[in-house]
Amino acid sequence: MTDVNGVRPLAANVAVPHERMREGSHPASTETPLRLFIAEFLESRIAAAALAVLVLLVAVALAAPWVTPQNPYDLGALDILDSRQPPGAKASAGFTMLLGSDGLGRDLYSAIVYGLRISLLVGVMSGVLALLIGMCAGLLAAYAGGRTEALIMRLVDLQLSFPAILVALMLVAALGKGVEKIVLALVAVQWAYYARTVRASALVERRKEYVEAARGLALSPARIMLRHILPNCLPPLIVVGTVQTAHAIALEATLSFLGVGMPPTEPSLGVLIANGFEYMLSGRYWISFFPGIALLVTIVSINLVGDQLREALNPRLRR
Repeated sequence: MTDVNGVRPLAANVAVPHERMREGSHPASTETPLRLFIAEFLESRIAAAALAVLVLLVAVALAAPWVTPQNPYDLGALDILDSRQPPGAKASAGFTMLLGSDGLGRDLYSAIVYGLRISLLVGVMSGVLALLIGMCAGLLAAYAGGRTEALIMRLVDLQLSFPAILVALMLVAALGKGVEKIVLALVAVQWAYYARTVRASALVERRKEYVEAARGLALSPARIMLRHILPNCLPPLIVVGTVQTAHAIALEATLSFLGVGMPPTEPSLGVLIANGFEYMLSGRYWISFFPGIALLVTIVSINLVGDQLREALNPRLRR
């Protein structure tokens, strides 16, 4: 519809695009950050498979008393006649030893599942404690600055200048065997990684406007660090925590293999590998082979999940 001059009214010009938009447009996207993160993570089939394997390993380890035919910690239930039996052999108790037995007559499948419990427990406990200590140290160094930052970072540099396995060996040799001693040693080795990561992220966040606004509102330093700066430092912390958990599991297995970690009565994966090392050349490969495969699968799956988390949480790495 036009006027006498042949000019279309403004309302008509607006109405046509509005009608087209109403007919052909799609509703606004309702994607949440969590859904976007999950979609980004699941883009890698290898990482998704690694996550499924890791969840399965954790579930089996938690359900160890119900999915294993033997308690390898109960020395009274072990029979020396069952020692060094090949995979598929029958135990004196009547069940089938799917993966064979070790030199003490323990069913390897049961020992691996219980050993996986110890490895995951040590990795998670040491990771959480080291994260808390390193997080507090890194935040304090970044926010306080000056001599406080210099002192904390020189301690971090001193810690990182020594090989982790050497420091862990010295501490475990001084503290003794046991889960608690290994956790303390691994915390002392790992906290510096978290402190350096948090400090680097917190230094960037400290220069932003929202921190200046929080200071202008006279908020306490503790509230600014914990309520405002820390949430923005969590993505790199999650990635470092995943990688360090795998590193802690490998360190615990190394210490146990060297004989300074878990006692023989509480078999971890490292102890099981060490128990079968002397039989490798005599044809009884399964005593070390299967625990080694379990350790390898656990560490690789955690590292694959950590790598994909790094890509999903870092916007610069997104395609």
